[in-house]
Amino acid sequence: GGLVGSLLVVVQKGVARGIFSNESGLGSAPIAAAAARTKEPVRQGLVSMTGTFLDTIVICTMTGLSIVLTDAWRGVDAQGVRLEGVNITNKAFDDGLFFLPGSVSSFILMICLSFFAFTTILGWNYYSERCLEYLCGRKKWIVQIFRWVYIAAVFIGPYLTAAAVWGIADIFNGMMAFPNLIALIALSGVVVKETKSFISRYKRKAEETHE
Repeated sequence: GGLVGSLLVVVQKGVARGIFSNESGLGSAPIAAAAARTKEPVRQGLVSMTGTFLDTIVICTMTGLSIVLTDAWRGVDAQGVRLEGVNITNKAFDDGLFFLPGSVSSFILMICLSFFAFTTILGWNYYSERCLEYLCGRKKWIVQIFRWVYIAAVFIGPYLTAAAVWGIADIFNGMMAFPNLIALIALSGVVVKETKSFISRYKRKAEETHE
């Protein structure tokens, strides 16, 4: 019973953090993909899939390996102080980049996190504004109010604990995922049909080119 419970917790945490890193299944990335200019929706879908690969398979794997290889996963620094969140990654960078002073490796991590955080803030603002415009009929005053609320949330967020931030993120991600998964199931037939059509046309065009 304890083993099964622990396994379920591990799976739950893994899925939650995986979704948080690449947004797969949330229905947010299609908002940006829908704004792309393309004649083939399937091709745009394949391009969007590379985001999941780069986020999770490349970046998250490299970060996870650095934490495991440097024993930073134990979550304790040299003084025995308990570490959480980004401090664990910071320790991994300090220990892994042993040829650099600790201040330099921490600065490198800070720059990376700044870019990731800033682009995430901009991306989610774009997604939410597009959704709000659709729901409210493009009323500019509603969007303007939302922008001020969004900016306020950006300043309030750093004062929350890591546990509170993760909890809020998991709740809202779940609220986004359930209706989107229902839509995915309903549209699965269309996706399969369009994908088969695209692949067959692509193969036929490739064969004609070789001939």
